[in-house]
Amino acid sequence: MTDTWLNDLPPSPQLGDLMPTPQLRADTLAFLASRRSSTAAQMTEPGPSTDETAALLRIAARVPDHRRVHPFRFLTFTGDARSAFGRVLKDAFIASNSDAEPAAAEMETGRFLRAPLIIAVISKVNHEHRTPEWEQVLTAGAVAQNLVIAAGAAGYAAQWLTEWYTYDAHVVQAMHLEEGERVVGFVYIGTASEPPKERARMDAADLTQAWEG
Repeated sequence: MTDTWLNDLPPSPQLGDLMPTPQLRADTLAFLASRRSSTAAQMTEPGPSTDETAALLRIAARVPDHRRVHPFRFLTFTGDARSAFGRVLKDAFIASNSDAEPAAAEMETGRFLRAPLIIAVISKVNHEHRTPEWEQVLTAGAVAQNLVIAAGAAGYAAQWLTEWYTYDAHVVQAMHLEEGERVVGFVYIGTASEPPKERARMDAADLTQAWEG
């Protein structure tokens, strides 16, 4: 994967800049109409470069954010940090599953080796702020979805996962999360080793009802 798509990105807008008005973007609609996550098991090298990762995070952060609380942050895992965190996962798994088979515990060491880049999106609620907590959490969720979409638009495979370790106290401690912070999910990003297959989906019409008063 090259960085050529970076050359087409506009510079970051500055405060007070006039922004583009909405316009038809057929390619964006076509991409979203068939967007499908690749599983982490379907990923391989290469992953995004350092500059690409920075650009993806910049795009991910452009979400609705009531009163500009910025209730989120990122934690990235690349290179040797992935195997080091795998040992954290193994220790946490053993601590919570003392009767687990050794092979099951050892499998945890490879979880973060499934993709060349893993980004933890962390919800960082400001309880002193007047923006409701629920809105702040939704903003962090929108960040994770933006990241998945941006990675796909850049030509990379991406999957938003939680799995058991998102909610494990030992793992949270190893990530040095602050009081009140929670992991929204781990976004795995790499190159697709094979095309993903479509999954079963609900028809949006079956989930929609018009309000009639």
